[in-house]
Amino acid sequence: MSNFSQVKNVVFAALAAAGAAAAQAFGGWDMALRALLAFMAADYVTGLLVAAVFRRSPKTERGALSSRAGFIGLVKKCDILLLVLLAVMLDRATGSGFIRAGVCLFFTANEGLSILENLGLMGVPYPRFLRDMLEALRKNGDDGEDER
Repeated sequence: MSNFSQVKNVVFAALAAAGAAAAQAFGGWDMALRALLAFMAADYVTGLLVAAVFRRSPKTERGALSSRAGFIGLVKKCDILLLVLLAVMLDRATGSGFIRAGVCLFFTANEGLSILENLGLMGVPYPRFLRDMLEALRKNGDDGEDER
């Protein structure tokens, strides 16, 4: 076995271990977490498209791409993941299993609404029932106000 193969195997093993540790920290690699991560990625990409291609971003004066707005978006996504980690800790501390799931579903719905807003800015039609469903999911996850 060559040195390159050995190094490659070590790197892949380290990445697998890091991925397993991250999944464990986030409460497992279940559908709630996968949906949240997929919606977060789709929201970020559609936000980039709104600014870069359509130049209709409400986050900048001219509607164009802004590295600051993009960075703030990434920071918010990291804050969401921090809340998921805290929810996992609360679930473990209280012996419950619903806090993390509720946090994941709330933010998945929030990200979904943001995706629909981005699609609307791009002129892409979508069925009204989809927005209604996401709003209901968000409402069920929280009775407070959205701080977006």
